Amino acid sequence: MSRRISSVLRVVIWLGAALVQGGLAEAHFVVLLPSRDVVGPADPPEVALELQFTHPMGQGPMMAMARPREFFVWLEGEKIDLSAALRERKSGNVSSYAARYRFAEPGDYVFVVSPEPYWEPAERKWIIHYTKVVVNFLGDEGGWERPVGLPVEIQPLSRPYGLWTGNVFRGIVLHNGKPVPFARVEVEYWNEGSGVAPPNDALVTQVVKADASGVFCYAVPRGGWWGFAALVDGPERLPNPDGNPADVELGGLIWVRAVDMK
Repeated sequence: MSRRISSVLRVVIWLGAALVQGGLAEAHFVVLLPSRDVVGPADPPEVALELQFTHPMGQGPMMAMARPREFFVWLEGEKIDLSAALRERKSGNVSSYAARYRFAEPGDYVFVVSPEPYWEPAERKWIIHYTKVVVNFLGDEGGWERPVGLPVEIQPLSRPYGLWTGNVFRGIVLHNGKPVPFARVEVEYWNEGSGVAPPNDALVTQVVKADASGVFCYAVPRGGWWGFAALVDGPERLPNPDGNPADVELGGLIWVRAVDMK
């Protein structure tokens, strides 16, 4: 068999398997979006937050999301539990969540979700994506650059709010508090109402690699919300729905918003 025919057969077999499993693979993102990333003195002193598990660029489908293990806000080293503020929303059999938070003092508020493991049958592995977003209230900043202490986390090197379109966002990928050399970081645009139609699958999920120090950078090409997902292999396996050991993908996600300059 020629090398060309063999390559074609491999592609056909791969495509067939992907279709049987429910379609070509897309990046999974826990989406945690506030109504504002910067709350000034002329704004109401509160924020609404939306939480779901989906494919941001494709705007769906939403995936089943159990009630998170933890939902909290981190302010100057203090962890404030917000689990009671979560309100479940149903779309068929799929759940998403919403919450509201009222600010009491100026500062950088880091909202964090620690989800239950999600079984991905197409990839035969568990997915656990620790996700955060920073909202500044009344201009008092300084908390945004500090790690929260999640198992996997992106520590920002660029301020994760007040970004113009075209700015470079930089961060360090941390696993158990230590930089991850050459970590894979997936990037997707929250494509709600924008009409962006990627001409090919490679433009749905952007991929960058961290350097030897765990540092990555990405130039944000369009206004709106962008999700950055740093991915590492979990150190332990978990039983799959059949009871057999399965791999675990750990992710550290952060959402940032860029604004078009007019």
